[in-house]
Amino acid sequence: MEQEETAAREDADSQLMYRIERPVYDEAFIRTHLVNRKENSTTIRQRLAEKFQCSSKKAKAAALSLLPILTWLPSYPVKQYLLSDVVSGLSTGVVQLPQGLAYAMLAAVPPVYGLYSSFYPVLLYTFFGTSRHISVGTFAVISLMIGGVVVREAPDSMFYVLPANGTNMSAVLDVEARDARRVQVAVVLTTLVGIIQIVFGLLRFGFVAIYLTEPLVRGFTTAAAFHVVISQLKYLLGVETQRFSGPLSAVYSVKAVLSKITTTNVTTLLLGLSCLVFLYVIKHLNERYKKKLPIPIPGEIIVVIVSTGVSYGLSLSDDYSVAIVGKIPTGLLPPAAPLFSLLPSLVTDSFAVAIVGFSMGISLAKIFALKHGYSVDGNQELIALGLCNFISSFFQTFAITCSMSRSLVQESTGGKTQIAGLLASLMVLLVVVAIGFVFQPLPQTALAAIIMVNLLGMFKQFRDIPSLWRTSKIELAIWLVAYVASLLLGLDYGLLVAISFAILTVIYRTQSPKSSILGHVSSTGLYYDVDDYEEAAEYEGIKVFHSNSSIYFANSDLYVNTLKEKTGVNPVHIQAVRKAQKKLKEKTNSNHSSPLKNHMVEEQRNGQLGDRHCDLNSEEAVFLEPLNAVHSIVLDWTSASFIDSVGAKAIKQLCSDCSLLCFHLQGHLLSELDSLQFFTGNATTDMVFPTVHDAVLYCQHLHSCSPAAPTNETV
Repeated sequence: MEQEETAAREDADSQLMYRIERPVYDEAFIRTHLVNRKENSTTIRQRLAEKFQCSSKKAKAAALSLLPILTWLPSYPVKQYLLSDVVSGLSTGVVQLPQGLAYAMLAAVPPVYGLYSSFYPVLLYTFFGTSRHISVGTFAVISLMIGGVVVREAPDSMFYVLPANGTNMSAVLDVEARDARRVQVAVVLTTLVGIIQIVFGLLRFGFVAIYLTEPLVRGFTTAAAFHVVISQLKYLLGVETQRFSGPLSAVYSVKAVLSKITTTNVTTLLLGLSCLVFLYVIKHLNERYKKKLPIPIPGEIIVVIVSTGVSYGLSLSDDYSVAIVGKIPTGLLPPAAPLFSLLPSLVTDSFAVAIVGFSMGISLAKIFALKHGYSVDGNQELIALGLCNFISSFFQTFAITCSMSRSLVQESTGGKTQIAGLLASLMVLLVVVAIGFVFQPLPQTALAAIIMVNLLGMFKQFRDIPSLWRTSKIELAIWLVAYVASLLLGLDYGLLVAISFAILTVIYRTQSPKSSILGHVSSTGLYYDVDDYEEAAEYEGIKVFHSNSSIYFANSDLYVNTLKEKTGVNPVHIQAVRKAQKKLKEKTNSNHSSPLKNHMVEEQRNGQLGDRHCDLNSEEAVFLEPLNAVHSIVLDWTSASFIDSVGAKAIKQLCSDCSLLCFHLQGHLLSELDSLQFFTGNATTDMVFPTVHDAVLYCQHLHSCSPAAPTNETV
């Protein structure tokens, strides 16, 4: 027993104690005894002049901000980093080459444009990007979004022409004219995406990515993965079908493939399945033995080389009608201005591509930055991606962002800086300039297999559903809405629906706040929900009301109604009681001076007071009912982030109805109430207290000092 007491004393001695004794403070006292910092009195003109004032220090800071490479390249540790960056760059380039060819098919443009998009943007990001580990370039989701726009603006039906050598033959598809038009659409879309990202970055709009919450992005990308797989089925089976875009495009695409299933090219199917199995095994081995392997096994480039060799050696295109990549021009195209006449019809799509592309890039950049202990600038990332897209579009590229699979390769193989990305882009340049023609016999079914296997990670996102079910039903709803809407309505409309639904969930949460009555934990000065903690006890006659939402036009009525329900105080009833008491007092005073007084008293004595002397109306009779036992209410506003004029008027009306006396709130809310001129009339700063306990002690003191039975006062 003595040992337990000794241990308890030791615990008490070791516990950090908090003792303080002071008067009860209110806001009026604080304002007279604490000195506020002086507000900035500079004018807007002075601020603008200071902002745009040029100096060598500001010029240097602007240059370092726009070109982050200048912050690390001069001090680049060659001996420690160069070998790692070279190995990482070569490994990433080996993956980037086949993905560039494959994702061009998703964008509905010839494969060589995927190589262009794997060179120029990567080169530019080395100079303008702030992340050291992400690999920018072609990405399945963005490529698919571009492909949907391209097919909508340049469908096959626009390019059927009659052959010149006869009138009885059916129209044939002019593939060259179609591809040229689709490239123009993709290039103009990329230009507009770049402009939007640059403008957003200059306006410091890097925060827009927060509206694409993680469940929304994961549901959206899962649906995009389904769209990608469905779009590749025709290449895997070797059938020719129309490419669809817009709502229900996935359904129409599956229906079109199934309708042509009997025309499947067996050679194409066997080759595609072989590539699928091989890539899946390689991917599994890379994941399982990633700690033992110095670099990942480059399954994609192996598939490209082997399938190209088999296709060339066996003449699969000529003898077995296997679709191949076809002509790959050698060298780079000269810069050319986009066809800006196409801009009006692409504005909405460009916003969607710009936001999704930035969201993908910044989320992955932040993950690597956190892991390796450096920071990334969201606004500079917007500018970097915008410049990559805008400048590259003049060289016939389509929109890019970072790729998760390539970024993981670049990071896991020891990449330290964007020198690795630079080397990867130079590998792509070597192929474009010197050996691009080697890949002309590459079967399209092999590229389809590469695309499908790279999407396996996105399909694993279905595992989010059970975990979200356990943790947050609202986030699960966002995930499912993003997935279903994007799958059925298309990626553009699906993204719009998903963002709208996510915003609605925020409104729903503000409309359904958690409200509680707080009680005091003895000898602590702390207040907790009386329904959750047994030690939390209410003071007699005092209600401490807490709500975890702000008070504004959308929920002010809800706040007031919940307050009445939780506290049991009805301002309308209180006003009726007071009105009845006042009328009764006036009538009593008039009766004292009336000549009928003695007659009434005589009738009362004889027990003959009839109904004619009791014709008080219902309001006058209310005084007989006892007033509510609650004499004070404390409003705890620590969770409120803002209050608008509608909310302030609702609370002030409550002050008038219930003699509202005290609040507990934070300084920023107090400033807003000052701006709204809340503290006028019956609302004063004497009603505001720095802590809940100050307010409660004030209420107790006020009630104990009242000479008569108190009326219902709200604190």
